Amino acid sequence: MKEQLAINGGDRVVKGSFPWPVFDEQEVQAVADIVRSGQWGNPDCDGAVAAFEREFADYCGSTYAISCVNGSVSLRLALIACGVRPGDEVIVPPYTFIATASVVLEANCVPVFVDIDPDTYNLDATKLEAAITERTRAIIPVHFAGLPCDMDAILSVARRYNLRVIEDAAHAHGAELNGKKLGTFGDAGSFSFQSSKNLTSGEGGMVITNDDALYQTMNSLRNVGRLPHGQWYDHFNPGCNYRITQLQAVLLSQQLKRLDEQTILRNENGLYLDTLLEPIDGITPLSRGALPLRHCYHLYIFRYDKTRFGDLPKKEFVAMLSAEGVPCSAGYPHPLYKQPVFQQKNWMCYAIPDSVDYAQVSCDVAERACADEAVWIFQHAMLGSRSDMDSFAEAIHKIQRNVAS
Repeated sequence: MKEQLAINGGDRVVKGSFPWPVFDEQEVQAVADIVRSGQWGNPDCDGAVAAFEREFADYCGSTYAISCVNGSVSLRLALIACGVRPGDEVIVPPYTFIATASVVLEANCVPVFVDIDPDTYNLDATKLEAAITERTRAIIPVHFAGLPCDMDAILSVARRYNLRVIEDAAHAHGAELNGKKLGTFGDAGSFSFQSSKNLTSGEGGMVITNDDALYQTMNSLRNVGRLPHGQWYDHFNPGCNYRITQLQAVLLSQQLKRLDEQTILRNENGLYLDTLLEPIDGITPLSRGALPLRHCYHLYIFRYDKTRFGDLPKKEFVAMLSAEGVPCSAGYPHPLYKQPVFQQKNWMCYAIPDSVDYAQVSCDVAERACADEAVWIFQHAMLGSRSDMDSFAEAIHKIQRNVAS
């Protein structure tokens, strides 16, 4: 029996709300204490900032953690510290936020796009070798949505060709593979603390590493090129002021205390939601793979098949699902290489070879994900109850009952 959809004025299925960020008086008090102290800035990377860096490194199981203004800069610091030179090639996936590729341009290097795995939407490790040339210097795998990449396969290729590996873990706070935190497998791991992220202070970033030389270089680059033995106005490297503030650091310290509990809940809800959506014809949750892992579900993603929904376009399906109360999105409209900056070769001052032509790039899986398949449910919704997950599934059933022929 058909019932009126919420988008047409009917009652919505999902009754709950999902506020983000989650905070209480502990965060308020921590920030107030910094305000009252008058020590708002971070002139020498000490105090609350250094304390949070130690906490985050310990949490991840890394030797070092270097904070900075955002996750884009943390990627850039890692890439430059890894020693890339103008014209070098860096392998990236096309299904990710622009920063994964734009920081490669900023380092005067060439992003080389390798397609994603259709079952996970992570970088397809089986396609890496075919993309490697004599100019390849690094791989930036993205743990997309908080799902671990196949790091064994990626690292195997990287070692064979002497390539650096920088994990883009902007979605992956608290996620694990084989009991090890993401961000600790490669040479460096980059995190974002932007407003939507699972660990947030509104903005901010972090890069972790176990490599002493990488740490020293990244620490200098984020602090205007200074070195520990130098004076305040001694600048040894071409860095900039990428430091975060004490206010951000204390917020993050408080939020970190909540992260494990939230990650466990998201992971449990994701597993449960899989069992609810798998039986729905035309809905396929992404695979978690075969290895032991903890998914942090920055996004819960499923593949949508419009032929099982009366040929309803994905954009219209997502609008209906959102109207029913599910916090969701259609995701990226197209792969990164179709962005104007790549198609129009808007390199500005960057030294990208004239021969680079992204009009010739095609990644079939990423294009299907963008155009027709991928539907995202946001991380704060995954902090709901089991009954909320039930209602997400019922909202999809409701739409299918109303649109399928």
